[in-house]
Amino acid sequence: MEAIINNFLLAFYIIIGLFFLAAAIESWRDQTNPARWGTGLFWLIFAVLFALGQWLPSEVSGGLLLVIALLSLFKQVRVGHIKELSEKVASETVSRIGNWIFLPSILLAIVALVIAQFTKLGGQVGIGIAAVISLIVAMILTKSNIKVAYEDTQRMVRSVGSAGILPQLLATLGVVFTASGVGQATSKAISGLFPVGNHLLGVILYCVAMALFTAIMGNAFAAFAVITAGIGIPFVIAQGGSPVVVAALGMTAGYCGTLLTPMAANFNTLPVALMEMKDPLGVIKQQYPIALIMLLVHIILMYFLAF
Repeated sequence: MEAIINNFLLAFYIIIGLFFLAAAIESWRDQTNPARWGTGLFWLIFAVLFALGQWLPSEVSGGLLLVIALLSLFKQVRVGHIKELSEKVASETVSRIGNWIFLPSILLAIVALVIAQFTKLGGQVGIGIAAVISLIVAMILTKSNIKVAYEDTQRMVRSVGSAGILPQLLATLGVVFTASGVGQATSKAISGLFPVGNHLLGVILYCVAMALFTAIMGNAFAAFAVITAGIGIPFVIAQGGSPVVVAALGMTAGYCGTLLTPMAANFNTLPVALMEMKDPLGVIKQQYPIALIMLLVHIILMYFLAF
């Protein structure tokens, strides 16, 4: 079963790599982009990392990531000109399909959940299979061909730009922080400032730290391992808090921080780019009151439910 899962994941990573390769090719073909060579190289490197990363030495992968960082640093990655979807075609398609337009999205969620819950393939494989099925269904509904799928894929990838790869990098950074003992260092620093044993204080520290560290990292998954090891376990769970309640609410407390940071590119930066908003922080400004209220609710729930 493990071999089957690995083969599935390898196939999905290669497919993702091909998507990035399409973005690289179209970036190079974009004569209006003054940074088209750097932009194309950026996407080509990601195509190589995703499609061939399993066979690359770690030193080579690290070097390619440094090249990506340098391209971004020197502003050699730009969206450029992207062919817009015909409004007439889009309107006609929506009118013909009607509410069936939501079917691919619904299938994506249902198929992924069924595979994750009722098979041994796991959630990652489930999402991959669900994505392929949803794409096929969408092509059938819209009567699209491979060329349309290619154009829409590279359009989406290039529209997102370099912000689209930020979650992967931040998740990797979380693993590095955990392996380097940041959680233990955080625990020692906090224990020297706040007394251990106060349930309410422990809950406040944990929830607020999850939100803040998530805002810094841009990813609650990256923050969870570090903050739970450094604060959640010694200050809440070790004092009698239910591990299930603490872990569940701790993770969602981190999501409150996700609403407050541009580092969460897929949530807060991507909508700005896709909707061409003038205010780069417009999404965050709308979300921060809700985020603060939710954080307070998490603190109250954890305090009363965990103990």
